[in-house]
Amino acid sequence: MAVVVREVERKYDPGRAGMAALDAVMSMPGITGVTSVSPQDEQILDAVYYDTADLRLIRAGVTLRRRTGGADAGWHLKLPAGADTRDEIRLPLTKRADRAPRVTADGGVSPAAGTARTRPRRNVQGAVPAELTALVRGRTRGADLAPVVRIRTSRRVFRLLDSEDRTLAEIAADHVTAEQADEAATGTSWDEVEAELVVGDVELLEAIDARLRAAGMRAADTATKLERALGPRLPAPEPPNPPVTADSAAGEVLLAYLRDQVTAISRDDPLVRRSAPDAVHQMRVATRRARSVLQAFGQVIDREPTRPLCAELKWLAATLGRVRDSEVLLNRFTEELAVIPEALVVGPVQARIRVHFSTEYAQALKAALQALDGHRYLRLLDDLDELVARPPLTSRADGPAGKVLAKPVRRAKRQLRRALAAVPSAKDRDAAIHEARKAAKRARYAAEAAAPALGSRADRQVAWTRELQQLLGDHHDGVVARMVLLDLAEEARAAAEDTFTYGLMHQRQACQNAEIERKLPTP
Repeated sequence: MAVVVREVERKYDPGRAGMAALDAVMSMPGITGVTSVSPQDEQILDAVYYDTADLRLIRAGVTLRRRTGGADAGWHLKLPAGADTRDEIRLPLTKRADRAPRVTADGGVSPAAGTARTRPRRNVQGAVPAELTALVRGRTRGADLAPVVRIRTSRRVFRLLDSEDRTLAEIAADHVTAEQADEAATGTSWDEVEAELVVGDVELLEAIDARLRAAGMRAADTATKLERALGPRLPAPEPPNPPVTADSAAGEVLLAYLRDQVTAISRDDPLVRRSAPDAVHQMRVATRRARSVLQAFGQVIDREPTRPLCAELKWLAATLGRVRDSEVLLNRFTEELAVIPEALVVGPVQARIRVHFSTEYAQALKAALQALDGHRYLRLLDDLDELVARPPLTSRADGPAGKVLAKPVRRAKRQLRRALAAVPSAKDRDAAIHEARKAAKRARYAAEAAAPALGSRADRQVAWTRELQQLLGDHHDGVVARMVLLDLAEEARAAAEDTFTYGLMHQRQACQNAEIERKLPTP
């Protein structure tokens, strides 16, 4: 079973101070909260790093390795989780993994131990555990994973302890030797220092940082050993995009927003696969934002070429939506039962609701994960990359964003007001409110995308539509909840159970929806 560890660390180049300076630093008192330093025995770590032939993982800040030695030997997948922070997913070594190919001292890939020499040297896809392969599928897009670098590390660790002998942080002095899987490449070696929090806080990390810098060390040029080992094999990082303003081209403003959404989808992909809290919701929102921008600004990013992409984004949002709906409704019913007097909860209501949604959630998640493993989803990711790399911009894309984007944002707001105005006279008020909810999302996301150019005008629209979207979303959830309650009552009746509580909950949902309708703004 995988173990997930949040890793917060910084790396340093000893520079002219050299590794000897670390011993002096560790012998000096004065770091608040640290009462003693405990040197540990030397460790020898041996890691083989896996990636695609074009290094898709490391270019996305992801590392995948198989390491022996140390207390955490096994498979490690590291995913970005913020500044100085990564989530490390660990799997133990298995018999199959122990037979995985390795990078030899001469830089080649050896056969697995105990296998025939005739086995293809690069046939290593099965070496990576399937669980980890799935987590990076959104990055690899089905490309094979193979060894790219072997890194061996001689490590000395200093544990920083508090008064209760808890380890607050660890400082590691590493001598690193790296050998490339490409036999034509030469090896390299260097020294580096790592400072990693264990149970300490960021203030401690800052204090350690100040101490190491005062000793003559400097921040490492690369965030990982693998990046340094690959060196020139990695493409130069692209310069950051300039901040967008009202004077920026309209196309630049929209593309900056779209890039953020495409990045969010890729970032949330492994979190959804791990069933991380709120991951489905965040990925679904990024999908909807991207689609809304393409729809709202079709005169800037040509609408016709992006229609198929919008359809695929709608499909992905719907696929994730079933999972999200199960989460939302279970929480809604749980909260509802908590406020109903116990005497009015008749029969195994809570158990039936829990079983219903556990089953529904499991089925929905299974379907979503199958979709994320399918060619349709991977093709969508490729299409999104293509969109931000080579967008089908119109002549209006070169105009000043403050002028060009204002009209579509106002239009989205007018459409929302018309949708709200149609609610009172609608024959099907629930359907009309649902249409207003969709219009509120479009108006919000259009304003969000244009906010860097439109400033306070867009900010006010975002704030208003966010509040309205919450209100309309609660109404929609209530409509769906009433339908589900009717189904649950039918199941309970078939099982000869009392259905009183389901009827009570149904009425409460109807009353809540009626109250929401009274709160809707009058256009």
